[in-house]
Amino acid sequence: MSTTVEKHPFQAEVNDVLSLVVNSLYSHREVFLRELVSNASDAIDQLNLSALKDPTVLGDDKELRIELVADEKAGTLTIRDNGAGMTRDELIGNLGTIARSGTRKLMQSLDAEQRKDVALIGQFGVGFYSAFLVADKVTVVSRKAGAAEAWSWESAARATSRSAQPPARAAAPT
Repeated sequence: MSTTVEKHPFQAEVNDVLSLVVNSLYSHREVFLRELVSNASDAIDQLNLSALKDPTVLGDDKELRIELVADEKAGTLTIRDNGAGMTRDELIGNLGTIARSGTRKLMQSLDAEQRKDVALIGQFGVGFYSAFLVADKVTVVSRKAGAAEAWSWESAARATSRSAQPPARAAAPT
């Protein structure tokens, strides 16, 4: 598999905006865990909602879950879910645009009756960035449910651009 790297710049003074968002919204560093687990929970809820219309999106893995994997030696924490996942364009659009929320977009697409039965959390589009309270670099590997191809989005908090690319190694769905 060949790897092609694409770079996409933010449309603002990203260092200033990201610092402002992260440091003004969050006074406690440990809040990042709540925010990222909430995002994973929303991804699972989104997949459940999609499965109501098309049960095949669940594939063979019908037990939806969130896993936390700490690697002290590497100094990493992996938060893994088997929810809806994102395409390349969704990674770039949702993670590369501060305050854009895929959850909010989904909620807006539902009618009032559907909305009352769905309790998605991440509608402001900033919770993900709390990861930069504790991390110098954040990597998101995602595969849209039902798709064969996975994508990797990586960012250093102070970098001026972000990239989305196929992962260096195939990401196995969990």
